[in-house]
Amino acid sequence: MHFRLFFLAVLVALSASAQQLDPSKDLVHYTGTVMSNVDYHDGQLQPAIGVHCQQIMRANREMPETADGYGWTYNHAPMIAYWNGRFYVEYLSDPVSEHVPGGQTLLVTSENGTDWSFPEVIFPEYVIPEGFHKTANSPKADGKTTAVMHQRVGFYVSPNSGKLLAIAFYGVSLFYKDDPNDGDGIGRVVREINRDGSFGPIYFLHYNHLFNPENEKDKTAPVLTADGKKYYPTAYPFYKKSKDKKFVAACDEILSNPLYTMQMVEESDRNDPMIPLQRPLKAFSYYHLDNGDVVGLWKHALTSISHDGGKTWYESINRALGFVNSNAKIWGQRTSDGRFATIYNPSEYRWPLAISTSDDGLNYTDLMLVHGEITPLRYGGNYKNRGPQYVRGIQEGNGTPEDGKIWLTYSMNKEDIWVCSIPVPVTCKATEHQKDVFNEMADGHELDAWNTYDLKWASTKIEKDEAGVKALVLRDRDPFDYAMAEKVFPSSDSFSLAFEVEPGQNDCGLLQAEVQDAKGQPSIRVSFEADGKIYTKAGARYNSIGSYKPGEKYRIELKVDCLHRSYTVRVNRGAPSTKIFFAPASRLERFMLRTGSRRTFPDPDTPAETYTDLENASKVEPQQAVFRVYSFETTK
Repeated sequence: MHFRLFFLAVLVALSASAQQLDPSKDLVHYTGTVMSNVDYHDGQLQPAIGVHCQQIMRANREMPETADGYGWTYNHAPMIAYWNGRFYVEYLSDPVSEHVPGGQTLLVTSENGTDWSFPEVIFPEYVIPEGFHKTANSPKADGKTTAVMHQRVGFYVSPNSGKLLAIAFYGVSLFYKDDPNDGDGIGRVVREINRDGSFGPIYFLHYNHLFNPENEKDKTAPVLTADGKKYYPTAYPFYKKSKDKKFVAACDEILSNPLYTMQMVEESDRNDPMIPLQRPLKAFSYYHLDNGDVVGLWKHALTSISHDGGKTWYESINRALGFVNSNAKIWGQRTSDGRFATIYNPSEYRWPLAISTSDDGLNYTDLMLVHGEITPLRYGGNYKNRGPQYVRGIQEGNGTPEDGKIWLTYSMNKEDIWVCSIPVPVTCKATEHQKDVFNEMADGHELDAWNTYDLKWASTKIEKDEAGVKALVLRDRDPFDYAMAEKVFPSSDSFSLAFEVEPGQNDCGLLQAEVQDAKGQPSIRVSFEADGKIYTKAGARYNSIGSYKPGEKYRIELKVDCLHRSYTVRVNRGAPSTKIFFAPASRLERFMLRTGSRRTFPDPDTPAETYTDLENASKVEPQQAVFRVYSFETTK
């Protein structure tokens, strides 16, 4: 008896000591000094080198054939996986506003991460059973209203069968501002994605409390059980009804994995026993440390750690020390070089999107830019926050791309869907000056050290001209956004810079070339304007340095002297002219090409939401502007 008491006392003591963690060293924390400045869309952060950001679905209400086939303009919460040599991105969609029916989930895929398929519905609209209501005083469904979707986990690759499953959740929103993830939804659904791209049948993986396998007995009316409970009918069977034993086993794996069920806490019943930590936490992501512990991250940069694979978690759960993050998602993962990364919005706004890295997965020491642009929000709607947000990467077990990069997906303004790739190791410093002649570089690697901003209607890609010569080509027919490419070079106070460009026209479009400091503040701007002239910026004015013609190449050469705030510029090896910086800088290190003018809207004082559309929100420019860049170089 005494031995048993002693043993219990030891267990209690060990348990208590195990919970005495120091948040400044034993949990995720940030010890870097770089902070984001919300007055700038890029936060004035230095870009991680080689990030390629690509818009893979651009919403369009009037021309749905260019978007998703439906013209729905609320698109959000994308998830990404890599399986069988292909990328998969699923995202949820509503016609106009968040949490306002209808609702469906779509899927896009890519073999190379560059060319993406047209969106395909993988979980269609779901009619809420007639008479369904959440409480005695809440509205009742009319038999026509559809559910909305709200999921925090999208894919599962079975380690046993290798099957790829897509996962989604049908929630109920019966009135304006109703909450579909209040535990009173319908349930979580699942279906297999086959190797040939086809889909298996849809099943329910897990029900909320007003639904149950019993309701399959009658598809038109609620079922009353012996204990008096009412269960409403469902349109899809329970997964246990599948005759595919490997599919059933994969579903069982999901429900027995606490790191997956922890991602279901918001939509599931609040007292659901399958949820490891029954607290109002949002958007769980996780990764394993070298010692096997699991780091957990939630919205607001809340963090904890688990020593038993996610079954139990250290409490209390508080904000990671030093992290700045509001109510947007934060993503964490191990990187291919054995280090760790978190990607999130480091502000109280949903811009910019940034990456922080760590050697041990706990102490994060830096902060670099991933996506620093905010596309104008074209279509108003409920809860449509501005900025690149709700980032998600490839979850552990859901594939490892051969290129070793970090692959992410996120939404812009809850309207357009994006992906981006980040080279590993992650760095924001260039160590050597380079000469890039794109036609002489290895195919597929021309832009390894360039950052690109690549849109559906304003692309930034390597292409061949009519003579078969490769160039960096910026195209633009987007009236609201622009194409952009950026190169980081060694921080310098005195250097030479040159680039060769061929405009495809001189009566429309714009190309601005800027030389910037580490924070993205430009000191020099050379622009090809729609009036057929080349200009340099001189304070509030612009000075013409010549005219240009379509189809002709122009070599722009700069010799830069930061000490004297001056530079010389010459075109096609002509006579140089001396100019003054329009903004001072002690050192410069970034070269940027952009087919539009710099944006400053929204700003920190812009209202969080707008319910009106921009004028001509769905239009496309009648003429496409094209600029081919054949080379770029800097020298000390």
